[in-house]
This record gives sequence, structure tokens and C-alpha cells, in this order.
Amino acid sequence: MPNSISGKKVGLALSSGSARGLAHIGVLDIMEKEGIPVDLIAGTSMGSVIGALYAQGKTMDEIRNIATNLKWKEIAGLFAVTLPGAGLLSDRKIKSRLNEITGGVDFSDLMIPFACAATDIITGEEVVIREGSVADAVMASILWPVVFKPVIWQERYLVDGGLVDPVPVQVLKGMGADFVIVSNVIVGPEKRARDNLMKVERQNTTSAIRAPNIFNTMTQFINIAHYQAVERSLQGADIVIKPSLDGIGFGDFHRASECIDRGKLAAQVAMPEIKQLLVNCYCTKSPMYSASSLERGD
Repeated sequence: MPNSISGKKVGLALSSGSARGLAHIGVLDIMEKEGIPVDLIAGTSMGSVIGALYAQGKTMDEIRNIATNLKWKEIAGLFAVTLPGAGLLSDRKIKSRLNEITGGVDFSDLMIPFACAATDIITGEEVVIREGSVADAVMASILWPVVFKPVIWQERYLVDGGLVDPVPVQVLKGMGADFVIVSNVIVGPEKRARDNLMKVERQNTTSAIRAPNIFNTMTQFINIAHYQAVERSLQGADIVIKPSLDGIGFGDFHRASECIDRGKLAAQVAMPEIKQLLVNCYCTKSPMYSASSLERGD
């Protein structure tokens, strides 16, 4: 796919979201089929996994196969209990798997400029990784604090980037993106509370939401703080693609195909707006990209 529109750069930000982040694959698939260029990619947590694979040049079929071929036994095998210390689980098998699917490449080997967002657990600062081992960078971006020990990178202790930058829009701006498209699979705190925490009790034709217990309240406290970070992260985005993932939990990796299909649907819905903005903002002087070529998906 040819890159750049009239000298402008299109960046794609892929949010965190665990299994729900597999919807990013569907978004990328439709963007590629419709001829929407991706000059820069930035990802957080699961978004960093999908972004790394695409930036490496893997085909959509290859990426989809990696996602859909995950079995529960394999997923469970990645999480090995370790002795109490910096984390409850060992990251050794996860690192091995990431090296396997990325081929052990460095950032300098990637076909598309790519960045991972991680969190310095000591300072609370965002750390943007754009050099060295891609697998190590993705590790730093995806590993949950407490559950796993921090990843050491340039003498900093890094954990999941979703803590500070769940949707790395500003990372792309810093990389030189003129136009930022977002794929965001993170739902708001009210939706999560109603769907996953409080449950709906039905009696005859009436329904009521049960009062939250202490676990619900603690979880919702984290959700509210997290979603405020999401809203800050989304500032500056030109287009936000938001797949509808109702009923799909953060651990539902066995529903990969469904997540991907929902990502496709959301991207298809957003496509007219994406094409119109590209035409209006960047394509008027470009012989490579015109309104007709974008409509055809050239």
C-alpha cells in the first residue's frame, strides 16, 4: 500500500483492551482493503501486540491466524506461578511467545514506524519505546503491575502502558502524524459496571440493579480513574473507530473471530467519514489520492 498523502502522515492508534483488542485486527483489515494508508502506528497493551505485527509487515491472514489459533490450554500455559516477589506470575513464557510471533526483530527492522506506550512504575511517567527489541517493548506495554514483575528497560521499571496512556494519540503526534485514526475498544465505567459488575436481577417483567458490593465498588473505582485517562488520551484524534463489543470480556481470547468481525463492522461504518476527511484535508493536491481513488479503495 502506498504511504503518505500530499506529504502528510496518517497515524493509527490502537488502544489497550486485552482480548477485546483483537478487534483492532478487523479495523486494520478494512482499512487495508479500502486503501487507507497507515504511515505510523502506536499501540498500548494489546494494541501494541497487534501494531507490532502489522508494522513488521505480516499479512492480515497471518495476524488473524495468530489470534484465532490461540487455545485455552496455550493461554493458560503462558501464566506460570512464581515465588512471591515483584510479581505473582512469571513472564518467561510470554516473552518466549512474543519473540516467536515477532521473529525476534528490532524496531529498525520494521516496515512501518511503530511505538509502544508503557508506564514507569516508579515515577508514574509514560515511556514511549521506539528502539531495541520489539518483543521486549511489547512485553513492557502489556504486563499488568503486581501480577507480573516490571520489565527493566534502560534502567527503568516498566509495566502496562494502559495506566497512563490507554490510547496513544499524542505518541503519534510526537512521531509526526498529521492525521490520527483511533481504534478504541475500551468501554466507559458505567457500561462496565452495568454489564460486568452489578448484574441485572429480573423478576417477572421488572428489573433492578443490585447495589454494588465492596468488590464492585473497588473495581469501579479503578474503572473510573482508568477511563479518565482514556478520555485524556483521545484528545487530538481526528477519527475514533469504536467497535461494539458488548458481552465480550477482557479474557475472552477464545472469541477472537467474533472480536475481529466486530472490528470490521465498526471500520466499515466509519469508512465514509475517514475517506471524506482524507479528501477534504489532504487529497486535493495529490495525484495519488483523490476522492474517486479512495472510493474505489485504490
